[in-house]
Amino acid sequence: MYFDGYGYHGTSFEQTYRCYPASFIDKPQIENGDKIIMPPSALDRLASLHIDYPMLFELHNAAAERVSHCGVLEFIAEEGMIYMPYWMMENLLLQEGDIVRVKNVTLPKGTYVKLQPHTKDFLDISNPKAILETTLRNFSCLTTGDSIMVAYNNKKYYIDIIESKPSNAITIIETDCEVDFAPPLDYKEPDKPVASVPSSNTLAEGLYIHCVFYLWYSTPVVFDWPESLICESNPSIFFSSFIRV
Repeated sequence: MYFDGYGYHGTSFEQTYRCYPASFIDKPQIENGDKIIMPPSALDRLASLHIDYPMLFELHNAAAERVSHCGVLEFIAEEGMIYMPYWMMENLLLQEGDIVRVKNVTLPKGTYVKLQPHTKDFLDISNPKAILETTLRNFSCLTTGDSIMVAYNNKKYYIDIIESKPSNAITIIETDCEVDFAPPLDYKEPDKPVASVPSSNTLAEGLYIHCVFYLWYSTPVVFDWPESLICESNPSIFFSSFIRV
């Protein structure tokens, strides 16, 4: 069956469009969410199929084998075209005017999502959790492997979706979803303290004891120390375990 000259088939919505960024249609607000703008014929077809709200779609770039998911904001695009956030085009490896396939889908409600900021300066925001919650209100769904954009104070922060449950694509509309954070991509572990041996810059050959001990004023320190330097009578050191090596 064909609809208004386009290749709509069967009982589901599936159509290819040429995609363009939001800057082409004077709709900058769509950059702050995951919703696209589709042509009026798409609405007519979706209505005839009695598609449930909210309408959710799979976006597929066959040329690069990339898949993402989105919602829809309006049906005012020119026929044969859709407009989407530029960060979404980047996820799908799409250029202006490239072909993308749009298919309606039903996604499970999300129960868990793990996020990883690209840079640690996102965590320097006074209240990153509140900013993230506000941003996600503009999202319909999340897809594992995508990088979403959070705009705050005239700066753009990118965050990877590295895990989602109960599936790799979830809807976050009207659902309680647990959010977890992984360390930022540019995070580096602090250097571990290096113990110095007073008598020499290098450890002498001989018997060493692998120590895990606690200083009364510090955090656990772990390293190998020559047995001859260990003084059990020192009241400031408490050994929790040691293994002869």
